[in-house]
Amino acid sequence: MTPGPSRLAAALVGLFLALSSAAGSAQVRPTHGRLFPPEDLGVLEGPDRDAWQEPELIMDALGIADGAVVADIGAGGGWFTVRLAQRVGPNGLVYAEDIQPQMIESINRRVRRAGLTNVQTVIGTPTNPLLPGPIDALLMVEVYGQVEDPVTLLRNVKPRLKPGGRVGIVEYKLDGGGPGPPLDERVEPGAVIGDAEAAGFRLLAREDRFRYQYLLVFVSNDASPPAG
Repeated sequence: MTPGPSRLAAALVGLFLALSSAAGSAQVRPTHGRLFPPEDLGVLEGPDRDAWQEPELIMDALGIADGAVVADIGAGGGWFTVRLAQRVGPNGLVYAEDIQPQMIESINRRVRRAGLTNVQTVIGTPTNPLLPGPIDALLMVEVYGQVEDPVTLLRNVKPRLKPGGRVGIVEYKLDGGGPGPPLDERVEPGAVIGDAEAAGFRLLAREDRFRYQYLLVFVSNDASPPAG
């Protein structure tokens, strides 16, 4: 017997809801592309940030040394940019990239106040940081969830890495402790690793010892494995 119009409609609605539910449950990360508002930069710069973020350990994991050329992607107000610039010294260079002009203005002011001459600000696009030169290391701190198409972005930065160059991605843990965005806006480490692998990178190290965050370090698949 052919079902009546009302039964057919109900069946179609049920199928649609089931498919929608399955798609939602399969999502492994929040929607990308929600940019951090410049007027809220103060939220990111509490007096205890140095203590819980431990920037020196992050830079150690990326092998950032005196004279290195590094990129701070999605640099925001430049909190990490200044610390990178101090680490690489006057013989090094930091590209501080963001896609929001207000952030670039904030970084320029901060750099001038600090008297730094080794920082170059760069206006990028949502899928390409447009880095001017080859780099030893690239850092993305608390910005990954704002990137619309992370695979394309990572593919576009890959040619700018020097041989053996490292990419560090820092995001908040999913346990809900400490500062950071709501849980439904946090990025699961497996999603980041999957994106990086799709872009031609491999995981070199994972650090979970930080109080509120995790650090993933990647190198290009073309990079030689470490000796020994």
